[in-house]
Parts: sequence; structure tokens; C-alpha cells
Amino acid sequence: MLNMPAMPREHGGMQPHALQVFRAVAEHGSITAAARTLRYTQSAVSRQIAALEAETGAILFDRLPRGVALTEQGRCLLGHAEAVLDRLDAARRDLAALRELTAGRLRVGAFPTAVAALVPRALATFRSAHPGVALSLVEGLTPGLLERLLAGDADVAVLSAASDQPLDDERFDLHHLVDEVLLVAVPRTHRLAHRRTVRLRELADDAFIAGSADAEKTLLRATLPADFRPRIDIVAAEWTGKLGCVAAGLGVALIPALAVRAAPPDLALLRLHPDDASVRRVFAATVAGRSRPPAVHRFLDHLDTAAAGLGLPDHPSGSGVTPGNTN
Repeated sequence: MLNMPAMPREHGGMQPHALQVFRAVAEHGSITAAARTLRYTQSAVSRQIAALEAETGAILFDRLPRGVALTEQGRCLLGHAEAVLDRLDAARRDLAALRELTAGRLRVGAFPTAVAALVPRALATFRSAHPGVALSLVEGLTPGLLERLLAGDADVAVLSAASDQPLDDERFDLHHLVDEVLLVAVPRTHRLAHRRTVRLRELADDAFIAGSADAEKTLLRATLPADFRPRIDIVAAEWTGKLGCVAAGLGVALIPALAVRAAPPDLALLRLHPDDASVRRVFAATVAGRSRPPAVHRFLDHLDTAAAGLGLPDHPSGSGVTPGNTN
């Protein structure tokens, strides 16, 4: 005797399985043939049809000497049943595509210097591996990126934080990617350009080029001692402008190691003495308590690989750094 699988127990309403049984009986014109196809007993299929007729208050099939035939009410229900079952099949396919990364989306936010190399490398390898996933990237500062995460406008954000200004690890899940030092960019003609490391006091007479006239709002405050007050003569928001001004001899600037590839070759990049330098920590953040989509899980792997391949200088006491090369 064949072992028939048990028919799922259903509790009220026109459940999908009941509609599937109904469609099979309609297609075969026979309860016996439908039961054979579904691998249920004939009595189980008959009970399912009877329960569906009781639920709808309609006679769905005329019982004939040989098989069954849809009534007018049965034909009406069949169109709806096929639409419901087709939509459920489509939903299963769409969910499988998200799980298998053959479809879906990935919305990434990143702070400016992470867009110089780290995030584009990770996005490029991710797109190569999963071309069906739609990618988007928004550049912004860390506070704004955190707001985008909380608002649901980004799936993951690459952020930076000074060691003495940690990110909120209660509201955000933080995946550590890399630590980066800040370098000093000077023109090749600068009196200290031949040096490997410098002390801040040696730059006391130099004009600094920063993103704000207020040192408290720039990278300067993330690394400089409280008693060091830089003179900011030129404010340039973008890295191309900052480094262009440095190359022209208008001042010096702090540059994160992640942005080294954006530096023109006519600059010298010097490391700060360990007593003066601090480290910025770089994380990939998602909102705590929210499920990470499969695309985010996979993208974190690509970020890890990209971060490891950057070869960032990990300590300010080593040799100087050549612009355009962090290896």
C-alpha cells in the first residue's frame, strides 16, 4: 500500500492549499486523478472540496458518473484561485531571488574618503558576483548617514569615528573594517617634505587647509592636541580642492589614509609622530534590531576583502607614504 503524505491541516478561510486541491480537481475533472497527482488519498481530496464548498456556500462541482465538472460558481472561483496561486508562486520566486542574490537592491552610504577606494572596490566585486542586484551609493558625513540608516533610506553605511568619540553601539550594529591614521599633506617644496614623520609643533607656523574655518568641525580636532590651535587660512570642502591648494603651496592639510589614492603626485605625505597622532576607526553600520538583508550580509564580506587589500599604513612611525599608493 502506498504511503500518502498527510494533507496539511488548515483553519478557516480559503487557504492556499485548499485552492491548490480545487485547481487540481478542476484541471483533471476527476477527484481520483487529482488525488493521484497530489499524492493524497481520494477521501482526503473529497473532504477538502467539501470543506471549501461549505466555506464558500457554493456548489463548486457537479458529481457525474465519471468524474466531476465545474459549476458556474466553480468556474468563477477557479479564476480567482489561479490568480491567488500564481501570485503566491511569484512571491516564492521573488523571495528566492532575494535569498540567492539574483535580484533585489543594496543601498550603501559612505563618508567621503571611503568613496575614494574602499567602497568602490567592494561595490565593484559585489556587482561582478551579483549583477542582478541593483546598487546605489550616497556620499555623506557620518551623522547624516546614521540618520539615513534610521530612516530606512540606506541598508548599510560605511562610517568613521575617532577613538575618543565612539559611535552608538546600542542603536547600531557596527562591523569593524579597518583603522586608519591621518597623514599630513605638504607641497614637495615644503621645508619638511623630505621627512618621514613630523611633530605638530613643527607645523605651528603653517597655514592649514580644512573643510571648515572652525577647527572643532574638521578632521583637525580628531587628531590634534587640545593646546594646538591651527591657523586655517583656506576652507575647501572637497578633497580635490584641499589637495590642489596644498600642491600650490598655499598650506598643509590632514589627509586620511583612505584618501591617499586621491592625492596628486606633487605632494609629500608625512606621518604624524605617535605622540601627536590618533586613529580613526572605520565601520560598516546597520540598525540594531533589524534583520540584515542577504545582500548586506554578502556586501560585508566584500568590504572586508577590499579593506584588507588596501594595505593602509597602520602606524604613524613608519616610512613616508607615496601619493596614489597605499601598498
